[in-house]
Amino acid sequence: MAATYTFDVFSSLDGFGAAGGDWTGYWGKQGPELLDRRLALYEGEQRMVFGARTYRLFAQMTASSFEGSDVRDPWVTRMRSLPATVMSSTPEGELDWPDATLARGDAVDVVARLKEESAVPMRSHGSLSMNWALMAAGLVDRVHVTLFPVITGRSGLDPVFQGAADFDLRLVETRTLDGHVQELIYQPSLHV
Repeated sequence: MAATYTFDVFSSLDGFGAAGGDWTGYWGKQGPELLDRRLALYEGEQRMVFGARTYRLFAQMTASSFEGSDVRDPWVTRMRSLPATVMSSTPEGELDWPDATLARGDAVDVVARLKEESAVPMRSHGSLSMNWALMAAGLVDRVHVTLFPVITGRSGLDPVFQGAADFDLRLVETRTLDGHVQELIYQPSLHV
């Protein structure tokens, strides 16, 4: 039986994964329900899968924030303790993650193999272009979008789905956190 794979992403209402300017983390919209939910999502055993760029961002962020930084939310600490596979086609050197494995080659081939071999579910937070390719190959079982109530038309960075193929989405779960953040979980299928 193949392990499930979840593409987990944060987004503004207008589809950006981050913003420049004076926006803070979570666009300043985090609350206790969001942070508790994020921690609950990462409590179970699972394997993280990162593209090289996202891995480097998380490794840099978490390495520089170990000592009492507000970046170190409990869910991020938990995510860092999970085993991870880092996809990269370029030499990396030693990975700065407690239990990380470097995987070379095409992400579609590697994740297809991991889905068959893994005894635990897999989750990828971010890693946009890698996850678009995995979705197009039918390897993503769930798209977990945490939708923040902001429009970042001028300062938006990292368009979440710009450049992806076309997909039909079936809503399988939804909830509202802290009265304004939407969590939407979809089952994707390639639109043909």
